[in-house]
Amino acid sequence: MLKIIKYSLIEKLLFVSFFSGIIYILVFNIFHYDQIFGYDAEAHTLYVDNFLNMFVPGKTNQPSSNFTYEFFSPPLPYIFPSFVNELCKGYLTAGNIYEDCRLLHSFLNMIFQSFLFIFTIFIYIKIVNLYENKKNILNNVAVLLVLGLFTANYRTIAMLRGETFIIFLNSFLLYRFLILYKKSFDYNKKDIFLIGATIGLLALSRQWAFLLFPAYFFVYLFKNEASIKKKYLRLLFFVFSIGFAISSWFYFSLYFEYGTFTAFNKEKIPFSLNNQPLSFYLPFGEEVSMVFTKPIRPYFMNQFLPILFADLWGDYWGYFTFTSRALDIGRNQLLIGDYLARVNIISIFPTILLFLGFRYNLKFLKKRKKEKSDFFICYLVLAVLVSFFGYLWFLISYPESTGDTNKATYIIHMFHLLGLLAVLYLENLRKEKQKIYLFWIFILAVSFINNFSAMMSHFPFQDKLINTFFFY
Repeated sequence: MLKIIKYSLIEKLLFVSFFSGIIYILVFNIFHYDQIFGYDAEAHTLYVDNFLNMFVPGKTNQPSSNFTYEFFSPPLPYIFPSFVNELCKGYLTAGNIYEDCRLLHSFLNMIFQSFLFIFTIFIYIKIVNLYENKKNILNNVAVLLVLGLFTANYRTIAMLRGETFIIFLNSFLLYRFLILYKKSFDYNKKDIFLIGATIGLLALSRQWAFLLFPAYFFVYLFKNEASIKKKYLRLLFFVFSIGFAISSWFYFSLYFEYGTFTAFNKEKIPFSLNNQPLSFYLPFGEEVSMVFTKPIRPYFMNQFLPILFADLWGDYWGYFTFTSRALDIGRNQLLIGDYLARVNIISIFPTILLFLGFRYNLKFLKKRKKEKSDFFICYLVLAVLVSFFGYLWFLISYPESTGDTNKATYIIHMFHLLGLLAVLYLENLRKEKQKIYLFWIFILAVSFINNFSAMMSHFPFQDKLINTFFFY
């Protein structure tokens, strides 16, 4: 009994320690990053500046592509920074108003998205507790050490993008569906509205969210009881109808303006595996080894899995830790390639855990007599598969010789699904093979400590905002 109490106390202390570490990283990045450093940042900033022109009827008769080449991006992630921007422009009367207001909405938006990430973590904890019939929040250090370990998380949160909204809204959607799985889909109007509204908001966050939806329909094929299948199909009809009602206006506006629901700023070419070179699918040559020696661009250019791996755990493209566009001001840039190499070497272990978690939970698809919560696992596995192959289809359909469209941020929701499967695998080990569970917790803790600096912006302290607004 004393041993159990001691073990529980250690786990709670670990939870508090690593949660404090995550908070420190988020706060540090808020003061050491500017969203103008991010992917396509100028275009996203123009979206904020022209938000009213793009969405207020009668404001202009120009096509949205005249304002920003991110015109195809849904509006939800831009609402908060646009609101701050408009208030700011009404407050400031002197100086460089547009730049000063950009600094403010960048700063506040990073705070806002950091809170979304924290909420996401706690929703994941609620999911694990509900699935495992646990109650104590602090006995979930595995959630922090797996889902909080992806370096791409912190880069995504710091940028002006929609993927943070996807992982937040999807965590809530998963939680609501798990509740219904547990209740054999005895749903009410509240369930229909909450799930339907979340689907609609996901569709208004970023198009990557559509990769999450097919798996809900595929799960239907794995249900055996006719009554459950009927209730589930009715639920899907109701919630996706609400989601359509909430989000379809944006996609119809793209259709009426550009002749397609899937307007984009690059030309699509007919799908063919020949669109990409053989090295994209099967990396080979001396540069492959640089994943573990110098995992930064331009090495192993346009090689699918090496870039995705290096960008998930490190900063291949150089927008955060490796400050490729600002080497003169970035911290430790002469040594950053060697450090990120060590990060990738250590990250082999959590990557193995992700694969073990996926393989372990794959058996639930084959299981004949499924329990209520087994369908939840089936969804996670199917959503991972759809997301992976959907993203691969995108990269083949819109090829770039440099591989520029291959970024872990774009598909961060897939890694969160894999992370959740890994956490549930660890929970099984906790019950059946505790020594192996403790081994993995130790490995994850070492990885978190080693990778800590990779999660932090290496840009200098951003004092422009403080100088502008506190000494205005």
